[in-house]
Amino acid sequence: MKKTIGMFAHVDAGKTTLAEQLLYMTQTISERGRVDHQSAFLDNHDIEKERGITVFADQATMQYNGSTYYLIDTPGHVDFSPEMERAIQVMDAAILVISAVEGVEGHTETVWQLLHKFGVPTFFFINKIDRVGADPARVLAEIRSELTEDVCLLNEQDDVSGGKMRPEVIEAVAERDERLLEMYMEQGYEAELWHSSMITMIREGRLHPCFIGSALQNIGISHMLEQLDQLIVTDYDHGAEFAGRVYKIRHDEDGARLTYIKSMGGTLRMRDEVRYMHGSEVVREKITQIRLLSGGRMTNTDKVEAGDLFVVTGLTLAGAGDGLGSLSGRTAYELVPTLQSRVQHDAGIHPKDMLRCFRWLDAEDPSLAVQWDEALQAIHIHVMGIIQLEVLERIVHERFGYRIHFEQPEILYKETITEMTVGSGHFEPLRHYAEVHIRLEPAERNSGLVFVNACHPDVLPVNYQHLVAQHVMEREHHGLLTGSPITDMRITLLKGRAHNKHTHGGDFREATFRALRQGLEKTGNMLLEPYYQFRVKVDVEYVGRLLSDLTQAKAHFDPPETTGDKVIVCGHAPVSTMMDYSMELAAYTKGRGTLSLIYGGYDRCHNEAEVIARTGYDKSADPEYTSSSIFCAKGSGYSVPWDEADRHMHV
Repeated sequence: MKKTIGMFAHVDAGKTTLAEQLLYMTQTISERGRVDHQSAFLDNHDIEKERGITVFADQATMQYNGSTYYLIDTPGHVDFSPEMERAIQVMDAAILVISAVEGVEGHTETVWQLLHKFGVPTFFFINKIDRVGADPARVLAEIRSELTEDVCLLNEQDDVSGGKMRPEVIEAVAERDERLLEMYMEQGYEAELWHSSMITMIREGRLHPCFIGSALQNIGISHMLEQLDQLIVTDYDHGAEFAGRVYKIRHDEDGARLTYIKSMGGTLRMRDEVRYMHGSEVVREKITQIRLLSGGRMTNTDKVEAGDLFVVTGLTLAGAGDGLGSLSGRTAYELVPTLQSRVQHDAGIHPKDMLRCFRWLDAEDPSLAVQWDEALQAIHIHVMGIIQLEVLERIVHERFGYRIHFEQPEILYKETITEMTVGSGHFEPLRHYAEVHIRLEPAERNSGLVFVNACHPDVLPVNYQHLVAQHVMEREHHGLLTGSPITDMRITLLKGRAHNKHTHGGDFREATFRALRQGLEKTGNMLLEPYYQFRVKVDVEYVGRLLSDLTQAKAHFDPPETTGDKVIVCGHAPVSTMMDYSMELAAYTKGRGTLSLIYGGYDRCHNEAEVIARTGYDKSADPEYTSSSIFCAKGSGYSVPWDEADRHMHV
């Protein structure tokens, strides 16, 4: 049986140390590495060794009790959480590691919500019970109150395969199934039935076993491994047509594109042709090489089967999240960077050479959303935080030999409209012709752009209607307030016109962009900023300071909840006012306060006028957009301002 297990945790909870113990116990490695000694098997990049944190989601293969286990160690630092999220989609199960001293921390909750969203069966491991201040009972209570009530402690006395379970465990399982509870009340405990029921409940997310121990001291690890082996069951179809999911892209030293895949079904062999979607097109490419990966070491193989994790060459366009073969669709990712920064490099480096490097990095980490500003000859990227920028500087130097820096990151703003309007665009310089009319309507917050076609083919041929749809959705469009991307709009094609002789390829792009821009000019515009959903826990003595800080941060929050000597406050607040608050909280609570920040989408900007003034965007000087239309008279084109264009339209 083949099983993929992911290791997850808040930074410094001991996740990588636990992975090292599991690899050592299964004789995958001959000696246990340590993060603080820079010798961890899975932290094999120099950056990870020096910083003592996991940056890349690396994997190892181990054998245990007749099964093949793929172990993926994911980043615990919030700056690298998109890398962690991309790995989640290929997990058969997850181990969420929590420190017995610090307990449930900020990033723990983010990880838990993602695992829950993707339906990954999750086990808990309360680590570091050997440390001063460890309190496993308190942490177990925190898991129940802050993450899930469906947690069940399995200690050394519990052996699900051997039929040995404490009454508390037997009852916890029975309580989650009416039929099982009735049988228990009438006939008592039946070991085999309880075992199979636990497997089903874990798979369905109705039960989450919890273990306690110390990864560093090898306490409780063998027991956990034995129980995991009995409770994680996979049923991949080896006889089906090949189906796979891409979860990572990398490039080797020669620049070859490496595609990391989890096989969900069937068999894949060398030279097999694989199909997948790229945009709206079906792509078919041959696999030129298959490699198995473990701890940075790759070995070639002729074929892989359902349940395997592997790397291939030959796929040139497939990206993270893409389905391959009979598995269609693409995974949508939830973690979105809220900051952007500009790349700074020496004048001697040609900007297009630098852009080529960042296009590679963008393929490996799509959350970077690399953008090229032609007018400024500048590269902009999206990031999660400062640590990510420091790591990127190192990566660019090591891989491409360039010394770069980044400007201070800024908040990523967006724009939307407040009222419905109709925008019109006409493009008719000599021997060109296109006209487009679209309706713009405000849409639900965080819904993005939605295109609707309400144009009859008798008014505009279908092929031109498709062009309008393509141009609306092909890129981010600038708003009028700060030039930030527009969002949360329903854009409907109403009508348009083409010319039998003079309409050419780019004419409808020009007309569509002008119609969109004119519509923005005719209605109210609103600036949006990213928000965090937050949860703060402090001692009662600090609640006054906390509420004052949250009010100053323009936060919206629920009334405080008191639990013992702790106060919990939940709400949402702008990223710009809360992004650095964790350090301030730690300072005045002497490290006892905890803050959980989860991306909560976009909402109205709390200081719109200030941001607009600081940005200094001139809507009339944007080289990519204009709201004027071009008409033709006496053999030459002339420009008509947006507020006069409607009465010149031909439709």
